[in-house]
Amino acid sequence: MDFKSLKSYHIAFELAMRIFEISKRFPKEETYSLTDQIRRSSRSVCSNIAEAYRKRSYPNHFRSKLSDSDSENAETQSWLHFANECGYITKLEFEDFNAKSEEVGKLLNFMINNPGKFGVKV
Repeated sequence: MDFKSLKSYHIAFELAMRIFEISKRFPKEETYSLTDQIRRSSRSVCSNIAEAYRKRSYPNHFRSKLSDSDSENAETQSWLHFANECGYITKLEFEDFNAKSEEVGKLLNFMINNPGKFGVKV
């Protein structure tokens, strides 16, 4: 198995790409704040999953990187909330993105609590 085949990675990557596309319409004055931050945090969810998967030989590192991923996922949710409240995304878009982010969070927590199912020697 490769990290790209993990369901958590797949959904997080899809979400990050959708956020990238929708953030193209954010106002220019948000370029170095909300736009940059939401893109970075959503991408970081994926990169931390990839790093965690490569750290499977070290259970504590595996969990730590997944915890980092979960934190970045929560940050993404916060930025989505700002984008919604500022009127940059619709309520329907917010609800859809937030639901995907919640799903990623549940998958990450499952991985943290069940590392043996992902090749970690516990």
